[in-house]
Amino acid sequence: MNRKAVLCTSVLLVVSAKAQTGAGNAAAAAIALNSATVQSSYAFLRRQIPLIRNDHVRSATSDALENPATCVVSRARLTAARKAAILQTLTSQGLIDPRDSGMMTGVFPPLVNDGTACPQLPMPIYAAPGSAFGGHHSYPGGLMVHETFNSVSALNFADAYRRVYGDVFIDNDLVVAAPLWHDWAKPIVFQWNADGTEFTELSFGGSGATDAYGKAGDSRTGAHHIIGLGEMMARGLPPELIVTVACAHSTPTGGFEYKVVNWIRAGAILAQVDPVARGYLYKDAAGRLRLPPFRALGSIDLLEGGSLAHTNTLAEYLIHNLSDSDFTFTGEAMVEAQSVLAAVAPKFGFNSADTANYNNKFRNPVLSNIPAERLLMLYGNGGTGSVVNAIDAIKSKLGN
Repeated sequence: MNRKAVLCTSVLLVVSAKAQTGAGNAAAAAIALNSATVQSSYAFLRRQIPLIRNDHVRSATSDALENPATCVVSRARLTAARKAAILQTLTSQGLIDPRDSGMMTGVFPPLVNDGTACPQLPMPIYAAPGSAFGGHHSYPGGLMVHETFNSVSALNFADAYRRVYGDVFIDNDLVVAAPLWHDWAKPIVFQWNADGTEFTELSFGGSGATDAYGKAGDSRTGAHHIIGLGEMMARGLPPELIVTVACAHSTPTGGFEYKVVNWIRAGAILAQVDPVARGYLYKDAAGRLRLPPFRALGSIDLLEGGSLAHTNTLAEYLIHNLSDSDFTFTGEAMVEAQSVLAAVAPKFGFNSADTANYNNKFRNPVLSNIPAERLLMLYGNGGTGSVVNAIDAIKSKLGN
């Protein structure tokens, strides 16, 4: 049996066993629902939706963010055999490393009513964390806080560009909608375990070796990014918005266009659409897939002869990328905040070594109400005394 046949057979065997949604999802949802910080962030994000002028984008965004029974369109009626075929296509096109374990559940995490006409999110969107356990905003509702900061940042960056560089056109629909869509798949990827930790995220979107148009390069990224792009494509959202969102994890400038291109390619495979026919990508003179020349970018051929020295770039791509770059502080804040919480936990009757009890009744509720960034600033300005006082103020929200 050849290598491809072995892979396809093994995939079918793996998918035949139904994966279960996170055993801790409901507990996380209860914590997030009881957090004023999380719920105010969620309300802010919902207030941004009416600012989107495009009817289709506004309607789809409202459904994705506000409808608790929203369908995961890219997974509708997806059979085990079809999942295996999609995984095989990702492999054959060099968009996933076949040596990675858990490819099937990594690309297709479990959903409610999986395989039906309307598979649904495994938890309310407001209950999702912002990243992997121990990473930025990794607590119930952290996604809402993270997206709120990103939304505010995007609006501020757009205003700064206009103020400094003149009253130029920047598409507000892209500025507003991109942060609302980029992390939409995190409730799917970062589900909660019973002990208050999270599912492990798969990275794909490249093989990790020769991803730069066949040369050395690594375009692997978190699954949530690509799954989200696939969902946007399945919902028929505009190409400019999809490319803008694709730039969240890397700018296409500086020689990194191949990353954005590969993520769009992978998302299109999940959505089972042709990215060139849909206008997400186009072929240059050398036959390579590149970012399209939207608006007037095609007035002259910046990619003449298939040059990789230039790329078709809109300011909105960079604005969106910059708005998602607060991890330089938030990631470190979580590392430090977890150490501080472990140190003060005994004052509240908790021991960090008692993992499930500590996470579900202390760590996660505290961080949902006092985000790590605030906690670190409190600690830096007032030591553990300020942290203890802040936790005392929300003590009624801790587990007993």
